[in-house]
Amino acid sequence: KTEFVLYGIPWDYLTSIDLPNSSEAPQKIREVTQNLALTTELGFKIPKLRVVDIGDINIVTKDVSNNLKKIEKFIYDMYAQNDSVIPIMIGGDHFCSFPVIKAVGDHYRQKSNMGVLIFDAHLDLYQEWDKGVYSHATISHRVFDLDYIDNEKLLIAGSRDIDIPELEIADQENIVHLDSYLLSEKSLDAYISDIVDFFRFSNVKNLYISIDIDALDPSIAPGTGFAIPGGFTYRQMWRILRRI
Repeated sequence: KTEFVLYGIPWDYLTSIDLPNSSEAPQKIREVTQNLALTTELGFKIPKLRVVDIGDINIVTKDVSNNLKKIEKFIYDMYAQNDSVIPIMIGGDHFCSFPVIKAVGDHYRQKSNMGVLIFDAHLDLYQEWDKGVYSHATISHRVFDLDYIDNEKLLIAGSRDIDIPELEIADQENIVHLDSYLLSEKSLDAYISDIVDFFRFSNVKNLYISIDIDALDPSIAPGTGFAIPGGFTYRQMWRILRRI
């Protein structure tokens, strides 16, 4: 029985920068991973994973409303076939995560509560930005607006480029953000424990993890649209995800 479903959302219309064409990322990632070895450094044999790649969701670039509905329906249909499967999405700009989070949350709210962990160099808490309420700079706000998400179920980690209006919203709503500078103040394990403890105290039973590529340091991922120094290294992110 399939455990993981991999799919792409080749959509970057809601970003405010022309490059680096993140809509091409799903296909490019598939191409470059063709040449990777099939055993991990921990000795796990990748073919043992019960995972299927079902391709990309068909996106019409500027049709925002229908794209959001299409993405949500895709998730609903996936759960209709297997309600315990774990979806793994490759974007696309970071806003692609919102309709997925919404649909996954709708699914799990029938069973138990869900938390959302966002790794991002930015808070993305603007109410509106550029093209309106749907933007790469508003995703965290849209997630927070969901009726089953509150400040005990949303955590942002890795933030380090924060605008004043976003900080004011975070302070007003008591939204927790574990900024990158904390890694200079404490050990990585202590930082990870802060993440784990946050969701343990929230008593969430399911956790959606969203990773904006700019959470990583530009020395690791220079191709992001807004490269901000001081991000996670590959090994730090790897360790965080393993602990979680």
